[in-house]
Amino acid sequence: IFEVHIAAGQIRYSIPEEMKKGSVIGNVAVDLGIDLQRLRSGRARIVSGENVQYTELKADKGILVVNQRIDREQLCGDVTPCSFSFDLILENPMELHHITVEVLDINDNSPSFHQHDMKLTISESAAPGARFVLPTANDPDVGVNGLHDYNLSQNENFILKKHSNAGGRKYAEMVLEKPLDRERYPSLSLKLIAVDGGTPQKSGTVNIDITVLDANDNSPVFNQSVYKSTVMENAAKGTYITTVNATDADSGSNGLIYYSISKMQGGINSIFEINKTTGVIVLLGQVDYEKSKKYEIRIEATDQGALTDSSKVVVEVIDVNDNAPVLNMMSFTSPVSEDSLPGTTIGIINVKDLDSGENGHVTCTIEERSPFKIKSNLRNYYTLVTDSILNRESISQYNITVVATDSGRPPLSTQRTFYLKVSDVNDNPPVFPKDVYSAFVVENNSPGVSVLTVRAQDPDENQNARISYILDVNDIGGSPISEYVSVNAESGVIHAVRSFDYEQIKQLVLVVKAQDGGSPPLSSNVTVKIMIQDQNDNPPQVLYPVQTGGSVVAEMVPRSADVGYLVTKVVAVDVDSGQNAWLSYKLQKATDRALFEVGSQNGEIRTIRQVSDKDAVKQRLSVIVEDNGQPSRSATVIVNVAVADSFPEVLSEFSDFPHDKEYNDNLTFYLVLALAVVSFLFITCLVVIISVKIYRWRQSRILYHSNLPVIPYYPPRYSDTLGTTGTLQHVYNYEVCRTTDSRKSDCKFGRAGSQNVLIMDPSFSGTMQRMQSEKTTLLVNTTCFPPHYHTVPSLTTVASERKGDSVHYIGWR
Repeated sequence: IFEVHIAAGQIRYSIPEEMKKGSVIGNVAVDLGIDLQRLRSGRARIVSGENVQYTELKADKGILVVNQRIDREQLCGDVTPCSFSFDLILENPMELHHITVEVLDINDNSPSFHQHDMKLTISESAAPGARFVLPTANDPDVGVNGLHDYNLSQNENFILKKHSNAGGRKYAEMVLEKPLDRERYPSLSLKLIAVDGGTPQKSGTVNIDITVLDANDNSPVFNQSVYKSTVMENAAKGTYITTVNATDADSGSNGLIYYSISKMQGGINSIFEINKTTGVIVLLGQVDYEKSKKYEIRIEATDQGALTDSSKVVVEVIDVNDNAPVLNMMSFTSPVSEDSLPGTTIGIINVKDLDSGENGHVTCTIEERSPFKIKSNLRNYYTLVTDSILNRESISQYNITVVATDSGRPPLSTQRTFYLKVSDVNDNPPVFPKDVYSAFVVENNSPGVSVLTVRAQDPDENQNARISYILDVNDIGGSPISEYVSVNAESGVIHAVRSFDYEQIKQLVLVVKAQDGGSPPLSSNVTVKIMIQDQNDNPPQVLYPVQTGGSVVAEMVPRSADVGYLVTKVVAVDVDSGQNAWLSYKLQKATDRALFEVGSQNGEIRTIRQVSDKDAVKQRLSVIVEDNGQPSRSATVIVNVAVADSFPEVLSEFSDFPHDKEYNDNLTFYLVLALAVVSFLFITCLVVIISVKIYRWRQSRILYHSNLPVIPYYPPRYSDTLGTTGTLQHVYNYEVCRTTDSRKSDCKFGRAGSQNVLIMDPSFSGTMQRMQSEKTTLLVNTTCFPPHYHTVPSLTTVASERKGDSVHYIGWR
């Protein structure tokens, strides 16, 4: 884009024709006062609007040189002075200088005649003074180098008369000075020599052969010396021009006249035609006002005696609007930046119309509605400028159609379309189609999995529309977001960096920034929410009843329990969510399936019939807890139920419960090895030990059959069978520490936590001590055996008072 500042200057050079290519015409830089640097920076160039460029500008030297051969005769014909013009244009700011080069004639052409021989027939009766038109020589040169004179070879009958027409063209007539004598000279041979005024002088010759005839003493005479007529250019062939008329005083055949166009005028015979008997002149070819505005036709009238007279017909050509304007783009800038201000120059247009007057008056317009307009600064020059702000995102290119129309009737017009591209500037930030993106990812996903794709649009182009996606820096739970997800800078694909755990994190909220590649870059943000979907990856966990490794946990049910009696409640949880955490309870196995049922939703174990005396004391229930996931996960819990009204009954029945105590393989090995080593010498010791065991057993049986009252206690919550959960709120905690490397056993007692839990060890073989009081009394009898014994029994008996009753909780470890 360049700034337009109009400056004008005019210089004129004169050069001879036929100069060699590269010959210097003049120093335009000096003559116009322009610095060479200005010529280069202004992109100086020559604009002529012609197809042939006769000159060339050497901008680096500031000189004007001949570009190709200049033939003045070809360029201007007989027009003098001969010159051609062109414009020198500079940009930034714009300057326009008009240069005219006058081409001077040199004597490079000899006078020539259209024919080399001319034959005349002249009657011997021709009176002195008779005129005979001679051929006209043609010399393309002008001035002193043009046709200068005619000379007639020496003779005694004829003299030469020289004339010039209104245009300055010279021609000659041969005038009879002395009558001819056919008997003496039946024929004559003369020479007409045409010479120019150049140095050296050049000439042309035509031979005149004269045949002398017998008496015809009157020549034809035209009634007008000059005939004038007009014709429209581009008139059709056969168009009437005018009629010439000549008369001859002779009679008979000597009075017959024939009209002809002088053959000495070259190309006229191809344009006009005359009827040789009537003198009617019509158009034979095409006339063009732009080539010739006027034609002069020399008409000859010849009688039978070869006597002639001549006249001139002047035909003026009337211009018609037959040339459309011609558009030439002198300078055009494309692309143009979309942030260009209104009034920015896009191009300079030169318009020409070869017609004249109103037919050559041209106006320029832009065909369609567009943000451009045409301004006229100089004659025949127009400037194409922006008229409003451009927006490449709305329209990225324009086809600007410039129409040049003349003022003729009808008017002629020419249009030319120029392709203009609008270049982009970074004026649009990337835009996301959504304010918030949401995606769902199932937990335990594979690291690197694609979560979703964010995509922004930028209406700019190229680098300004190249979008990079950046993960905004923020923390989740104290860890950077980059430890959880990543975003592909090119595609906007968000990947999971690691496997997600729904139980740890349920949602990720992050911000992605889209930034274009402009300078400066523009950006926009979008919020992305990634919801972690739960997967059934955690089985249910049983909170109650607690499964111990070496103890039997038994729930007591009195034999007087009614239908729907709440035995206990299985409590389980699932850390999953939704339907994966919906738990259902089902009785898998039972000693007596007809006695108990499990609530499928709440896990409550209730009796489904009246407990009878026939029911076994020892009841073992296997309850399976399942979640609602796909596939489902489950956990199994064993519930031991004691159906009894007293503790002794419970103890006697549960003594044969299989216990889960695991034997130490290594200890067994050493015991077996020890027994193998022990010989007969230790048999006596074994007998003593057996005796001691029998003695202790007898003591325990005496205590068992004593009159000590044992009153079973039934928790009051068990009596509520309607609308109660039956959840046990208190648990006795017992912690027993035993050592294998000493002869001591450490027993530790905890606080009371439940009122209906019976913890028993089937391996119990200790001696129960008699209670000394019916009220709140704690009696502890612990018997500890050396560590080499496989079973180390200890008895802990706890009694507490509740509403005046004695409650017995017995546990073996």
